[in-house]
Amino acid sequence: MRIPDPPMEPARIAEFTRLGYWTETTSNDVLERTARESPNKLAIVDGRVRLSYREYFRRAERLAAHLVGLGLGAEDVVAVQLPNWSEFPIAINAAMLAGIPFCQFHADFRVREVEFILHFTEASALILPRHFRRFDYLDMLGRLRPNLPHLRHVLVVGEDLTAEYFDLRRFLDARDELPLDRELLRRRRPKGNDLARTAFTSGTTGDPKAVLHLHNTTNCAARFVNEGHRIGPESVLLAFLPVGLNWGLLNVLQAIFAGCTLVLQELFDATQALALIEGERVTHFCCAPAHLVSLLNVPDLDHYDLSSVQMMTTGGASCPIEVIREVRARLPGHLLELYGMLECGFQSHTMPDEDPEVVCGSVGRPLPQMGVRIVDDNGKDCPPGTSGEILTYGPSVTIGYFNNREANARSFTADGWFATGDIGIFDENGYLKIIDRKKELIIRGGANIYPREIEELLFQHPTVLEAAAVGVPDPRLGERVCACVVPRPGESLTLDELVLFLKDKIATYKMPEFLYLVGTLPRTPTGKIQKGPLRDFVLKGIASA
Repeated sequence: MRIPDPPMEPARIAEFTRLGYWTETTSNDVLERTARESPNKLAIVDGRVRLSYREYFRRAERLAAHLVGLGLGAEDVVAVQLPNWSEFPIAINAAMLAGIPFCQFHADFRVREVEFILHFTEASALILPRHFRRFDYLDMLGRLRPNLPHLRHVLVVGEDLTAEYFDLRRFLDARDELPLDRELLRRRRPKGNDLARTAFTSGTTGDPKAVLHLHNTTNCAARFVNEGHRIGPESVLLAFLPVGLNWGLLNVLQAIFAGCTLVLQELFDATQALALIEGERVTHFCCAPAHLVSLLNVPDLDHYDLSSVQMMTTGGASCPIEVIREVRARLPGHLLELYGMLECGFQSHTMPDEDPEVVCGSVGRPLPQMGVRIVDDNGKDCPPGTSGEILTYGPSVTIGYFNNREANARSFTADGWFATGDIGIFDENGYLKIIDRKKELIIRGGANIYPREIEELLFQHPTVLEAAAVGVPDPRLGERVCACVVPRPGESLTLDELVLFLKDKIATYKMPEFLYLVGTLPRTPTGKIQKGPLRDFVLKGIASA
């Protein structure tokens, strides 16, 4: 890939190197060391295999040699579209061992998204499934390939492959010893400030942007959370967040840096997740709030032995306080809230030894390695108790968006702070609270309304399972509030009942004036509610009424 704009500033390299955050040690070095020192330790569990660290590294090294043999190098990109299978961590580690940047993306992406990503990154190689969830990926690829002149190599995980496709699973499972030029691989191994990966934003506000991360920025995000959440060699980390997305990928890297066991759930199912927690003695897992709701609604939840759980971490979207309290009442271990994003890694999280009632509703204090500020529309720092946009700075922040000068200029201040687009507030104890996305603010008659405030109250209604608030256009007031509610099974709700429930809880101007009952809320693969499609659905309903 070409050098990004803006280029990385030497002062930033010097600062984070001096502080010890940026080093020449990559995740590959850590993986190799664990494979050497604890070769028989269980590294990966998925629905098909159980791999030791020795076997994990052997397979990654074997694939790295193959990628080098294909003529791929630092100027190429290996695109990886795989579900939560063991081949995913092997593939990304192989790319890194070979000094090739990778681009991972969600297994559910289809023609439009895949073509956009492969074309934008000019990917030279693609690793993908033969089938997953009854979808034929090679059929999709056949339609796309004429438009992808840069794509030279395709490696496929699956069965019933014709000779034209490289059978990656058979290659990795093979026990024959290939002649490996380990000295060549060692020379190809990247340094900490080399480009590790390109990843794409969720595109909730438009076309996705390509985020560039070094090995150092990526690794800092994984290491910092391990330190705060006490993930170590004896931990068992369950990953059901899609590995093709940022947090799922970081779960893979967290396991490497901790030297612990990674349990991969192919596709999230609440009942199966509980069975995995019980059977594998899982100690840590990460999830979106929607996953917590699903776990709490498993009918025989109390029948599972979940005593091994030490930490549950939620983030990716605002978690309603009522859900947090129910989790703490019904599930073992600590529930920690975390704030982060693809561009920045993790900026803050609550800690296991903090009083749950004190931190409830916050995302904790900023990590000691990260700078977090709240600023007003003029870029001035806001005092505690005053809301503003969240800016962040630190060793896990992206070096920029690829081939997107406008986004880089808009997202970085002159002194290098990243503008998150989130509205937040510091309370008197220094805890950060996320109020809402700046772009999701509802403005009614000139008054600002934060959807999350309304959503927190909606979750308190006994018939509400899930909820979201969006603004709908109004010729006189600019916008009005619409509540979109997923009722609990067998329940219903009317607008009059909702207004009666809310009337003593919020100002009149914040009151929902429309109510839509829906079966599901549209979400990104990371669990964030997609307010754009939801708003479009509401507008169509209003227009046809």
